Amino acid sequence: MFSKSYELLPQRDSAAPRTPGLFVDSDSFTQPRYHKGLSFDYIPNVSENDFTDTSQGWLSWICNLVVIFLVHICTFITFPITGWFVLKMVPNYQRIVVFRLGRICPPKGPGIVLVLPLIDQWQRVDLRTRAFNIPPCQVTTRDGGVLSVGADIQFRIWNPVMSVVSVQDLNASTRMTAQNALTHSLGKKTVREIQTERVKLGEYLGMDINEMTKPWGLEVDRVELTLGSLLKAPEEGPSGPLIMPPSVPGLEGLTGPIQQLAMHFLSHSNSQPQQEDSITFTDELSSVPQAVVATPSSVEELLGSVKLVLSETLVCQVGACFQFDISSRDGQHHSYYLDLSQGSGAVGAGSLCREPDVTLSMSDSDLVAMLQGQLRPFAAYASGRLKIQGDIKTAMKLEELIKLLKK
Repeated sequence: MFSKSYELLPQRDSAAPRTPGLFVDSDSFTQPRYHKGLSFDYIPNVSENDFTDTSQGWLSWICNLVVIFLVHICTFITFPITGWFVLKMVPNYQRIVVFRLGRICPPKGPGIVLVLPLIDQWQRVDLRTRAFNIPPCQVTTRDGGVLSVGADIQFRIWNPVMSVVSVQDLNASTRMTAQNALTHSLGKKTVREIQTERVKLGEYLGMDINEMTKPWGLEVDRVELTLGSLLKAPEEGPSGPLIMPPSVPGLEGLTGPIQQLAMHFLSHSNSQPQQEDSITFTDELSSVPQAVVATPSSVEELLGSVKLVLSETLVCQVGACFQFDISSRDGQHHSYYLDLSQGSGAVGAGSLCREPDVTLSMSDSDLVAMLQGQLRPFAAYASGRLKIQGDIKTAMKLEELIKLLKK
């Protein structure tokens, strides 16, 4: 039994001419943009709309004809009974893909379709447009920023045979391909380009996905990008005033620019009239105002400057108490309070005796930059450098204190 020596299986000659496969055009196969691995060598090589299997031998061909003829005769003799099983009603938006004795046949439908028993395996394919969404994922841009981006994608099947033969799970494969194409394409863009050219990037992304899903008989009709929050500012600094704020309770259903506008008016509601806006969309790395002469180097020195500008007028304008949870570069955490709810106000280290209206968490360098006017509160919150627990509108009232410090 084991006396016969084993022989290696015949290896495929790499120099031999490659065949494009079942449904891939011969011309497109020779083009440089053809992706390797998309040819179906395990399926007979036939041209488009020609399902003749040239690899089938004459003996197998005769056996197939005999079996198919006998099944037709049996179906015709027992037609009143078998009619309920062999006749299928196919609507105009569906097709039936049939495997007869394991070999692919042209798609059938619409209308009444005859499916032979015992030798036919069939599957319905829906040609209508369907849609799915890519949940927001973190994309690292070319300029070092991290942006949360998702997408809504609409696609349809244009070749039912390829959608059944080429891929096992069409929906899962399409989702994975679209998500990989999203992260790969947007990773080559800057934050500014993604925010300003969202429609154009969606069109380009649809073409990239179509290039990969064309051998599956699938076509992407529409791709719409959904921009989330800016998780990390670019290393070189943002090149424009477009900043996408994170999700805000009550505003989750709004898109980025509309949410930004809502946040702008939210900060102005129920506040006293002012000569200028309390929130301005400026570069968070803007230059230091010329009016600032002395630049405190620590939080303690800055709190001394804050004590000098406390007044009853400021308390009337703000009317809230703040708690600051500050983390330093050496890993230590400190707490400071700013009480602008009664009297002339108070500021110092430690915690308040009562529950604060707003708790702000940030680093010590960001706190110094914010109170000096270099970093706007809303820009810090939108970029993730400032975390707020409490009413956002109340937190934005710190602009009143920053204006007094700049004077």
